[in-house]
Amino acid sequence: MEISIPCGRTRLTAEIADDRLQAILCSHLESYVPPMGETALVEAALASPIGSEPLETLVQGKKNIVLIASDHTRPVPSRVLVPPMLQAIRRGNPEANITILIATGCHRGTTKAELLEKFGEEIVEKETIIIHDCAAEEEMVTIGTLPSGGILRINRNAAEADLLISEGFIEPHFFAGFSGGRKSVLPGIAARETVYWNHNAEFIASPHARTGILEDNPIHRDMIHAARVAKLAFICNVVINAKHEVVGAFAGDCEQAHLAGTDFLKKLCLCPKVPADIVITSNNGYPLDQNIYQAVKGMTAGEATCREGGIIIMVAACNDGHGGESFLQTMTQNLSPAQILEQIQATSKRNTVPDQWESQILARILSKHQVVLVSECDPELVKAMKMHPATDLPQALTLAEKLLDKSSTITVIPEGISAIII
Repeated sequence: MEISIPCGRTRLTAEIADDRLQAILCSHLESYVPPMGETALVEAALASPIGSEPLETLVQGKKNIVLIASDHTRPVPSRVLVPPMLQAIRRGNPEANITILIATGCHRGTTKAELLEKFGEEIVEKETIIIHDCAAEEEMVTIGTLPSGGILRINRNAAEADLLISEGFIEPHFFAGFSGGRKSVLPGIAARETVYWNHNAEFIASPHARTGILEDNPIHRDMIHAARVAKLAFICNVVINAKHEVVGAFAGDCEQAHLAGTDFLKKLCLCPKVPADIVITSNNGYPLDQNIYQAVKGMTAGEATCREGGIIIMVAACNDGHGGESFLQTMTQNLSPAQILEQIQATSKRNTVPDQWESQILARILSKHQVVLVSECDPELVKAMKMHPATDLPQALTLAEKLLDKSSTITVIPEGISAIII
């Protein structure tokens, strides 16, 4: 069988003998046919919000309205989402001052070119857009304490809004359970210290901090609390397929609408694990696979079904390199993955360092599996980060065979971020 895996803006292929292929684990997102088009789905969600009054009603009497929007690292179809939201606001309150606040979390700032690609020229040129900077202390405001004890500091523009709303999308998330909803506040527009506290080693190590799990997830617990304290009043979140087309839309209360979206997604994305010696997976292509840091997410799908001692072949363009200086420094230490993991897990909440959570998860994976990274990265960088480099899938499969020294069984997860492996 020929398999096809997304990589950047293209796809990579390889042939696998039928007797070695255990399974192709796919979500049903690609086969799901929505009842209406993208814009109609969003408009219908806005017209029938879950657990909330309509946006047109909420905006009445509000002067300063802040719309949190996702950044360049997320494939949110903001061109489809934001215009109907802006129209709804202006129908309900033509005099409102609207600010679009880009939720970068701890990522770099979104460039104008990326904003243009995301929103289109009309919104970029006509609307007020502010890029969140988690390190700009003068722009942060303390609004409370997290359930876990950490200080809750968020962007001043959001804290001082008369009405705070957000757009976003819902996908399986490797430690928050699912993206979307409450995540637009924490980590989206939170101060660096708040994000670091929430992403601490103890929480990342929790068996409940895994893909598809919200119940008893300590990271989610902090996030939903932050959204409530920040008074996130309304969300419009979508579910998208591999073509980044909207197949589901959910609007309303930041918790109730989000849960409706996660329930919809679970029905489409749950896949029973099929253990194999080699697991091929991806980070769903551009824009989610721009660096090694982001690619760790897709690796966790492989981790969920790869036999211990087996090999995960991770397909990700990684054209931006490692994705985090601290992540790089941690993973290139002269220590084994198990030693790095032990070092991180001994770190207190208060002393969480940049990118620690990503290093922790990669070290956890590498302590049980070898990883072959199919990417555009410098091979020496890949080796320094304790993985094996490859430039295409056939080369990666040949290398995996040599490393295992046997004819191996193979499971394929074409869209690693879209699959919830149980």
